[in-house]
Amino acid sequence: MASFPDSRPDPDQLLAHLRGEDEKARRGRLRIYFGASAGVGKTYAMLSAAQRERKAGRDVLVGVVETHGRSETMELLAGLEQLALREVAYRGHTLKEFDLDAALVRKPAVLLVDELAHSNVEGSRHAKRWQDVQELLEAGIDVWSAVNVQHLESLNGTVGAITGIRVHETVPDTVLDAADEVILVDVTPDELMARLKAGKVYMPQQAERAAQNFFRKGNLIALREIALRRTAEHVEDDVRSYRVEKSIAPVWNTEGAILACIGPREGAEQTVRTAARLAGQLNVRWHVAYVETPRLQLLEVAARDRILAVIKLAEGLGAETAVLTGSDAAAELVNEAQRLNCATLVVGRPQVAGWRALWAGPTMTRRLARLAPTLDIVEVGHADSARRLARAVQRSADDDEAAVWQGKLPGYAWAAAGSAAVTLLTLPLLTFFDLANIVMLFLLGTVLVALKFGRGPAALAAFLNVAAFDYFFVAPRLSFAVSDVQYLVTFGVMLVVGLLTGQLTAGLRFQARIAASRERRAQSLFELTRDLSAALLSEQVIELGEAAVQRNFGGQALVLATDAHDQLRPQAHQPPDFDASVADWVFRNEQPAGLATATLSAQAWHYIPLKAPMRVRGVLALKPAQPRWLLIPEQMQQLDTLARQVAIALERVHYVEVAQEAVVQMESEKLRNVLLAAISHDVRTPLTALIGLADSLQRTAPPLSEAQAEAAGAIASEARHLSTLVNNLLDMARLQSGAVNLKSEWQSVEEIVGSSIRQAQHALAGKAVTTDLPADLPLVEFDAVLMERVLVNLLENAAKYGQAPIEVSAHVTEKALVLAVRDHGPGLPEAVRGREHELFEKFTRGVAESATPGVGLGLAICQAVVQAHRGQLTAGNAAGGGAEFTVSLPRRLPPAMPDTPYTSENA
Repeated sequence: MASFPDSRPDPDQLLAHLRGEDEKARRGRLRIYFGASAGVGKTYAMLSAAQRERKAGRDVLVGVVETHGRSETMELLAGLEQLALREVAYRGHTLKEFDLDAALVRKPAVLLVDELAHSNVEGSRHAKRWQDVQELLEAGIDVWSAVNVQHLESLNGTVGAITGIRVHETVPDTVLDAADEVILVDVTPDELMARLKAGKVYMPQQAERAAQNFFRKGNLIALREIALRRTAEHVEDDVRSYRVEKSIAPVWNTEGAILACIGPREGAEQTVRTAARLAGQLNVRWHVAYVETPRLQLLEVAARDRILAVIKLAEGLGAETAVLTGSDAAAELVNEAQRLNCATLVVGRPQVAGWRALWAGPTMTRRLARLAPTLDIVEVGHADSARRLARAVQRSADDDEAAVWQGKLPGYAWAAAGSAAVTLLTLPLLTFFDLANIVMLFLLGTVLVALKFGRGPAALAAFLNVAAFDYFFVAPRLSFAVSDVQYLVTFGVMLVVGLLTGQLTAGLRFQARIAASRERRAQSLFELTRDLSAALLSEQVIELGEAAVQRNFGGQALVLATDAHDQLRPQAHQPPDFDASVADWVFRNEQPAGLATATLSAQAWHYIPLKAPMRVRGVLALKPAQPRWLLIPEQMQQLDTLARQVAIALERVHYVEVAQEAVVQMESEKLRNVLLAAISHDVRTPLTALIGLADSLQRTAPPLSEAQAEAAGAIASEARHLSTLVNNLLDMARLQSGAVNLKSEWQSVEEIVGSSIRQAQHALAGKAVTTDLPADLPLVEFDAVLMERVLVNLLENAAKYGQAPIEVSAHVTEKALVLAVRDHGPGLPEAVRGREHELFEKFTRGVAESATPGVGLGLAICQAVVQAHRGQLTAGNAAGGGAEFTVSLPRRLPPAMPDTPYTSENA
């Protein structure tokens, strides 16, 4: 049998596409007007499109637009609603900024937010305007914005190298990649320079300075090429997505992923930017890895902060980052590339040149090429014009340096003390041991220092031990002079062996510390999972989660869970610097904020949502002992894992409570069914017999005396009241259990009203009932038995609490049948006015201490029946006095009657 290729779409891709479409339906759409430079007409094109949308009837709002004094652009603002800018005091000046909160409240269909790369004033909710745009999109608002190619983060160094100008305001490439529409606004360099000379780009003074610096023809040509290529990449992504969506000849991507290898030297950010650009051009996933070796642990605080800033930059550009540990950086990088299936490595070009390269050893490129000859290796040049990265976490460098040296000084002190101790110990042994044995004791001291305090103190101990051995043991003693040249070899070998031994011992100590750290993280997760599995209350989960986070990160931790109304439940004692409004924002937007994030980064706390499989179950807030820990990918993965475990436990506890409530409800349902069966069989039958016997007594011969007849009537009346109560209880039980199925048929309203009045005769006790029923009332579809029950209960209620005459009226609208029952009594009690809906709750009476018999179930039954018909029951006081209850039932046109005349043949 011939085999045919399976052309069915991949179900995983279909599910991913459906999830993506659902997310897109909730989010607003982002349109970016993209250009090579200022002055190409991005804002003009955006305003022109806004005018067309306004004329088409869409709600268009201008949030912020920079016209730069261009008259043609300013003319396009005519007729467009503009959002007032908020005034912010900054360093003695008043600046005008985009009002994010006002835009969220206004919530237009289309919002124009110009200058996407703009930096907000310090103290704003977000540091960058593109972050404001992200929040607007999450709120379901369509946003139009504009950006130039030089503001893309991955192109920052490239543009700086071409133009010689450093651009400080940047936008992550992921913002452009995620845009729903990218519209390229392009003009030729000659036309742009003509615009500049005509004053259509900048004011005359600015134009002259720009023409001498940025607006040179060579710069404009290069920037135009970059903008065209970047737009083409976005279009290619759209085409590929469309082909996958429509299952059109699936594209096989044979290029491997990219791994950017960064180190501690300056310029690593350029390696990351180049890798991001290559990944975008090739449309492949990319990763960034940094290897921490024992030697790199000795880096200064500034170098460590620079590495963390580069890692944060890579994460902002969309890379997956990892901090690896090992003694051989090249081997670790090759292993990571093989694990991730990365075919291309991107490394920085070595900056060692001249005679220093002779003793510097093989470069990282050569070592990677030797270990993995099949991998492609791309070297990235150094860009002097690229902007310097700011510290990822602001802190005092002096304090950190002092803390580092305070931590190292005891090790060096113990190294010196150890060398002195070995010398004092071996001096008495000089007459008993040969010098070779004494050398072994000094080497042993070096090994012990390295094992305990690391490489630096071990090197100091090696030098001190050689000096002590020369001074105290080699002739001439008490002098550094050497009588025998052979001892120089001994000193050299002793020093080399001491240094190598210290190096190897420090390396083993480093590996042991890394293994112990990993074991502690795994043990912490194991203990938390074990403890959470036994928790049955949300308070226990909160306590265990806070304790686990504090054990891992130190400092303070808070877990805010949700209450029964799906709102954050604050804790009784919160630290003074904890901001509950930030936690609420994180909960509502399902995004982290605070310390070490791009949102409200000035906060001292780091807030992350507790995302469970079904929904967000709360917020985890952490104030770590070391803020820089939050910038290490492994530590963030640990924190995310802890948060996920806490969220899952909270959701499990929630569903345990739901299950317990369901069990209680099931048991209650069983008990109610037993009681209903008992009432139905054991109470209704005797009541029916009692009513029948009382009626028979009243009609016996000879007639009863007046007193006996009155007693028989009272028995029959009270029995009927009790029968009505039992029927109400049974009806309410059936309605609440959902066991009542509507039998809707086309009914005559006149017949239902008439039968209801007849059934309520005993309760009316002779009170007059008038009807106002138009002769042309159409047939209406409803359950006749249940609607009779509604009208009977309303008539009984009017007879109990109102006065005659009781009026029953009906009329129809285009979409509803309206029935009204009105009495002429005192009306609704003053206590329930404004809260009339409470009358329809079970066991609720208008006057709590009224002597009128009843338990308050009649109106509740009426409400349940009307709601089952998808109708509405309301109560109020009539204009002429008395209470009026109105039933509104939805209606549709009745079926057409047959036109065939009635004869005996078709009867």
